[in-house]
Amino acid sequence: MRAETVERHPEGADAPGTPPRARARGSRAARVLRRTALCVVLLVLVPVLAAGTWLRFSYAGEPGDGTRTRGRDALWLGHAWVDGRKDTGDLDRLVEQLRYTGVRELYVHAGPLEHDGTLPAKRYPKAFWLVAGLHERLPGLRVSAWLGDVLDTESPEGLGMADPSTRGAILTSARQVLDAGFQGLHVDFEPLHSGDRDFLALLSRLHTLTAARHAPLSVAAHQIDPLPSLHTLFGAVGGHEKYWSQSYFGQVARRVDQIAVMSYDTAMPLESLYGGYVAQQTALALDATPPATDLLVGMPFYHEDKPGHRAAAETVRAAVRGARLGLARTDRERTRFGLALYVDFAATETDWREYRDSWGAPVNRLG
Repeated sequence: MRAETVERHPEGADAPGTPPRARARGSRAARVLRRTALCVVLLVLVPVLAAGTWLRFSYAGEPGDGTRTRGRDALWLGHAWVDGRKDTGDLDRLVEQLRYTGVRELYVHAGPLEHDGTLPAKRYPKAFWLVAGLHERLPGLRVSAWLGDVLDTESPEGLGMADPSTRGAILTSARQVLDAGFQGLHVDFEPLHSGDRDFLALLSRLHTLTAARHAPLSVAAHQIDPLPSLHTLFGAVGGHEKYWSQSYFGQVARRVDQIAVMSYDTAMPLESLYGGYVAQQTALALDATPPATDLLVGMPFYHEDKPGHRAAAETVRAAVRGARLGLARTDRERTRFGLALYVDFAATETDWREYRDSWGAPVNRLG
């Protein structure tokens, strides 16, 4: 019997007997696959690197004079202030926290609204206690009711802004909170898609109501498209329109007395990129906001780590510097400008210190 010989060949080489034409086809397919993969990487990587470079560049430089507090800042307050969980001691501590700052507006959570737009009065039983206590201690503060709800724009559940009866109920709820002693109205509906005409109609009716009461109307606004029509791309790809167009932002701003852009939850990985992003958002918002409307830039007074928010990157220090840079480059002389701090119950002493040190205190301090 003849012994069989096993021919050894390098790993990955074609086995004996593979036709040359098949080997050539396999080689071409591999080259096409590698080239395709490289193109995909470049298509993703190049825009990301370009955007990162631009944001880092936006964070460079010094804001200079004229970019400190105007004494027109705002603070979002949680629901505990009107549902009975806070007491006089809490109120005294809040007053001392605010006394040497530029905060003049308080947005106090009095909702949420029901999905039909109604608001049970039992949700804000201590509204009068809060407003009266603040006015006694700091007469310069203005206290607005913060109302809102989740919309049905991206899920079956939520408030339907397109329903006229719902919008009418929201108007009634606004009258309720003003009758309860609040001096203004602040609305926040999310996710609210760019171009929503029903929301504009609601704002026009609300502004008629608040103007008759000599009360300000303010709104929490989505971020503005960093690139044109980016909200459309986000909606098509992910089903969530994160941004508003700059044009729509302007339409909203013309219907209110104050507009606060929620410039946090940006998914930025680095502090410098986040600061550059805030500078860009500030500039875009300044260009879109009429001179008679107060523009407020939202500051992250909270600390979470999730896909859309990195606490180490979204710092108060970076946000304030970014807002100052955007102000310096776009409209340094604007007086109707401030910062909006979100939110009181999650803020740390470091947040407050960075806000005061970076933004400054007004000459005419509270009370």
